[in-house]
Amino acid sequence: MWVGTEYVSHSKALVRSLKYERAQAAAKVMAIVISEALPYLDEAVVVTAIPTASSRVRQRGYNHARLIAKELADIRGLHYADTLHRMGQTRQVGATRKQRFAQLQGMFRPRNEYLLQEATILLVDDVLTTGASMQEAAKTLRFAGAKHVYGVVFAQKK
Repeated sequence: MWVGTEYVSHSKALVRSLKYERAQAAAKVMAIVISEALPYLDEAVVVTAIPTASSRVRQRGYNHARLIAKELADIRGLHYADTLHRMGQTRQVGATRKQRFAQLQGMFRPRNEYLLQEATILLVDDVLTTGASMQEAAKTLRFAGAKHVYGVVFAQKK
């Protein structure tokens, strides 16, 4: 697991602008920060995003994590693919650690499974709070056939 930065004043503002103020250009800035935190990655690595609840995508008009992941893939010259589908609309903001892990059990389903067989996946998200989303998504990808799943986030809450 790699982390671009801590979730503090400037990074909070960037996340807020992307998620709530429709500032899609923030995704590129976040991807640059993430890219700088990553080591060399083989060109066979497949970049994917933790899916956002479809209700949030409809509300925003885009999946913020997907924008970040696609920008990161472009920066690194890697392939981007949607490999997960989110089941349900559970919102995690304000949930306790225990609630987050419980809410996410079985939340993800694999997509494009042919891409996952023996693949190395780089799973991207904006903020790491408890790690519940990352853990559940990685478990789903491994179960669907991925050989290695690595995670990276723009910022981590301390």
